[in-house]
Amino acid sequence: MVDGLLSLPEWLLVGIGLGVASSLLAACLFVVADRLYPARQAQRRRHGGEGRRRTELREYLEAIDEPFAEDHFVEGQHVAFYLPERDVAITFDARAYYRIERSPTVPVLVEHEMPGVQLGQRLPFDVPDVDFGPDEDEDRVDPTLAAFAELGVPASASLDEVKAAYRRKVKEVHPDQGGDEDEFKRVREAYTTAKRYAG
Repeated sequence: MVDGLLSLPEWLLVGIGLGVASSLLAACLFVVADRLYPARQAQRRRHGGEGRRRTELREYLEAIDEPFAEDHFVEGQHVAFYLPERDVAITFDARAYYRIERSPTVPVLVEHEMPGVQLGQRLPFDVPDVDFGPDEDEDRVDPTLAAFAELGVPASASLDEVKAAYRRKVKEVHPDQGGDEDEFKRVREAYTTAKRYAG
C-alpha cells in the first residue's frame, strides 16, 4: 500500500494532505465554537418550559408590586428570582433550594409546570389578590383540566388510568419514535400535573 501511495504524483499527495488537515481544522473550530457559543435553540431545549414559567413569575411579581432581581446569586446558588426586601429566593433547582434552606434566606421551589399565578400560595408572606383582567381570565384554560385533556382522559380519571394514558401517549410522541420534542415535553408536563390531581 505504501508503494502505491509513493507511486502517486507529488501534487496529488500534497492535495490529499492539505484536504485532510483543513477538514480536521474546520471540525475542531466547529466543536470549539459550539462549546463557547451554544445555539439558542439548544439552550431552549435544555430549559424546557422554564422560559414560559419565568415570564409568568415575572408578570406575577410585577402585578403584586414586589421588587425582585432576576438571575441572582444567593448563598452561592444561582436562583431565578430574588426578593431583596423579603430575603426570599425563588428557584427551579431543587439542589439550590436545599442548600439555601440552611441559610437565613427563605427558599421557594417552583416546578417548571406550575403556573405563575400559583406562586402566591408558596410565598412566605401575605400577597394581594391579583386580577389579570376579565379578558385573560376568560381565555385562560385550567391547567389541571388541560393536563387531563392532553393525556386523553377525563378529569375524574384514577391514578392508574392517568399512568396508563401517559404510557400510551408517550410512545406516540417520543422523539426516538419519530415524535415531536415539544409535544413530548407537553405530555410529560401534563402527566406531572394530572397524577397530582388524579382521583
